[in-house]
Amino acid sequence: MLADFPFLSILTLAPLVGAVAVACIPRSRGALAKTVALGWSLAVLVLSIVMWIAYQVGGDRLQFRESYAWIPTWDARFTFAADGIALVMLMLIAVLVPVVILASWHDAEESNRSVPIYFALLLALECTMIGVFAAADVFLFYVFFEVMLVPMYFIIGSYGGPRRQYAAVKFFLYSLVGGLFMLAAVIGLWVVGGHTFDWQTLIQADIDTTTARWLFLGFFIAFAVKAPFFPFHTWLPDAGGAAPAGAAALLVGVLDKVGTFGILRYCLPLFPEASRWFAPTALILSVIGIIYAALLAVGQNDLKRLVSYTSIAHFGFIGIGIFAFTTQAGTGSVLYMVNHGLATGLLFLVVGMFVARRGSALVSDFGGAGKLLPLLAGVMFFAGLASLALPGTAPFVSEFLVLIGTFTVHKAYAVIATAGIILAAGYVLWMVQRTTQGTLNPVLAEMPSMRKDISLREKVVVAPLILLLLLLGFYPKPVTDVINPAVQATMQDVGTTDPGPTAVVNGKVAP
Repeated sequence: MLADFPFLSILTLAPLVGAVAVACIPRSRGALAKTVALGWSLAVLVLSIVMWIAYQVGGDRLQFRESYAWIPTWDARFTFAADGIALVMLMLIAVLVPVVILASWHDAEESNRSVPIYFALLLALECTMIGVFAAADVFLFYVFFEVMLVPMYFIIGSYGGPRRQYAAVKFFLYSLVGGLFMLAAVIGLWVVGGHTFDWQTLIQADIDTTTARWLFLGFFIAFAVKAPFFPFHTWLPDAGGAAPAGAAALLVGVLDKVGTFGILRYCLPLFPEASRWFAPTALILSVIGIIYAALLAVGQNDLKRLVSYTSIAHFGFIGIGIFAFTTQAGTGSVLYMVNHGLATGLLFLVVGMFVARRGSALVSDFGGAGKLLPLLAGVMFFAGLASLALPGTAPFVSEFLVLIGTFTVHKAYAVIATAGIILAAGYVLWMVQRTTQGTLNPVLAEMPSMRKDISLREKVVVAPLILLLLLLGFYPKPVTDVINPAVQATMQDVGTTDPGPTAVVNGKVAP
């Protein structure tokens, strides 16, 4: 049966094998390296689709479970399993990586660095991303959580923009420090949890209140840095601004989701009382992040930094959805993780196409570019509208679920967060208007590269993301059906229930 097939271990190892194969290709054979990397990522996509089909909605909470001996002394094992939340993130990775590889076709050549190594690093990054979402052993999760930093560090530091070294070191140090907090919490969890790292065993462990709160804090800080939540966010604009566009799409589209996924998978089920106790603080930080990041985005002149700040605001919405502790808001948060990866990934890739033509990421260096690049400008406009959650696009569904699910229990937070939607319209439309509309910048008219509208390769890059954003905007049911049972199980772990319907009887609100 497909349910017994070792999907997760093969999906984790396959990109690593591909990375080694691509890295061994001579530097002079760059075209071959790209082709092999693309083919390998497409094979992972096909296998992921088969796994999606084999997943049984309404079946066991964790499916495709595999467990292999690793460090018997610590009871650490190579245990893989996926619930609905992990499954949709694995599919997001499988979709984005081949798209990013195709979008990054000329990135390494333009940096005069090794082409095979660049694409090998992308495949190695895919391996660690799959591993971190597939792990069902806390220590294994931590290992993937930390190892994930390595390929992204080298991608930013070796293939990024002028400030790449500063951005790479800042990204690495922030994530490493956050990881040290989690390491301390992982060790503490092993001690008080019965000397095991198995997730299913640990959620049944009886941990005293004070200890659980400290352990929660260790995990939460690591995940808040990775997400990033305010005030742990300052590394993202630098890393997103310096990284190649394709790598930046993976950074904000997938890597950052490890933080919010970690909160859902580890903080809430393992420390339910602590989660409820910290919820007001997390909600306040999330709301501040929405407004603060949106205001900073309005003032950005660098396109890539602007998109990075929009992501910080979006993670605020995900945060309030998680800590509202309702099924609607929780499902909206997970769906937001997927839709944000598609929308912001598309926006980053399109921005990269503009930057490659202009040789600059500054908004002030554009102006009227849509007169020369009408199709590419149209794609940017669509990506911007999707990013601000226009009805009919996928992010609208997730944002609506988050806000309505939060409003039922925390009206003030939902109302304040709604103001972020207005600010989002401001910074997105301002970006599009200043970049593609208005009077044509005379410098652009003299640049041959600015007269090359969207190419066939670029159409292949953006087409699947546009299609998914529209499809999930009008029919999200296939994804929400997968997410809902996992979110409901998580809410049960936390010990919360959805508020019942209310009605007004004789002028009074009654349940």
